[in-house]
Amino acid sequence: MGSIPDPKEQWYVIHVRAGLEQRVRDNMLKRIETEEMADFVYEVIVPTERVSEVKKGKKSESVRKKFPGYILANMWLLDEHNKPVVKTWHFVKETDGFLNFAGAKDHPIPLRPKEIEALRAQMRESEAGAKPKFQFTPGDSVRVADGPFESQVGTIEEIDQDRGLLRVSVNIFGRATPVD
Repeated sequence: MGSIPDPKEQWYVIHVRAGLEQRVRDNMLKRIETEEMADFVYEVIVPTERVSEVKKGKKSESVRKKFPGYILANMWLLDEHNKPVVKTWHFVKETDGFLNFAGAKDHPIPLRPKEIEALRAQMRESEAGAKPKFQFTPGDSVRVADGPFESQVGTIEEIDQDRGLLRVSVNIFGRATPVD
């Protein structure tokens, strides 16, 4: 194993009960204040992304968790000898909804700085604008979900990201027919 990062550069993935990510994060933030853990736990985040989709002709945006069942914490958890910092270790383990540290059974491994930077870049990009919920490329086969050609299978010819439309070629009576 490589050297342990400085205390303020240690990031860990924490496995929590699914659906309770935000609650676990909020609980940790409150406990950081009440238990005076600010010198040990620096930041706790639930990675999310904004996604857009079109349903029945209406475009909507929503926020979804990037890694359901996981949160990230920037904290001083391992000392320079790769041993757990007892105060932080117990703080996290006693958090309601905590299941385990991702990556190792009893010995957490900090994320690499480039992994955290890549994740933060993705989150900043998502804040700038929503990405489509589904990614398509011309030539993909899809099933039409709405309209007179519902449940027909076709091939994507064009993609209009702005309007959230696909132009699909559907085979009707032996002829390729374009459908939006």
